[in-house]
Amino acid sequence: MATSNDIKKGLCIEFSNDIYKVIEFLHVKPGKGPAFVRTKLKSVTNGKVIDNTFSAGHKIDEVKVMTRKFQYLYEDDNGFHFMNNEDFSQLYLNKEMIENSDLMKAGEEVTIILKEADETPLSAELPQSVYLEVTEADPGVKGNTATNALKNATVETGARIMVPLFIEPGDKIKVSTEDKSYLERVK
Repeated sequence: MATSNDIKKGLCIEFSNDIYKVIEFLHVKPGKGPAFVRTKLKSVTNGKVIDNTFSAGHKIDEVKVMTRKFQYLYEDDNGFHFMNNEDFSQLYLNKEMIENSDLMKAGEEVTIILKEADETPLSAELPQSVYLEVTEADPGVKGNTATNALKNATVETGARIMVPLFIEPGDKIKVSTEDKSYLERVK
């Protein structure tokens, strides 16, 4: 049994008859009154995000988890299929379990979080950044370079990303999986 002081990003807890993953938290110590922890929790079963505030010292039920590396194989109508890199067993995940899943391409290595008790998959995490090829890009408007001008581009996985004006179809770019932002052009 943990307390609200143990809350950190990525922690899985049992709350309101569901399992939630902490995606944001903030310890607050107001000048007057008791301390508390403001959190943003994401359900690992349906992907719904809720805000909740825990008072200082509040007891929370921590869910013991383990992580394993899986290789992304393919997507079908219902979700995604992965292969365990150690024993080659396959695993299926619903679409709601993965944030920014449109940045995954076949062969990509993904970290999957499993419940330790029965090895039920809870969620999947993409690497910090991925390298993708631009397949389509809107034409850049000349003269818009005084500020940090951006244009729409589509990458090989079908995701739409805002990129600088100099990016053309065929360029390889590095994209952040956290917020789908352009990081750099790759040679």
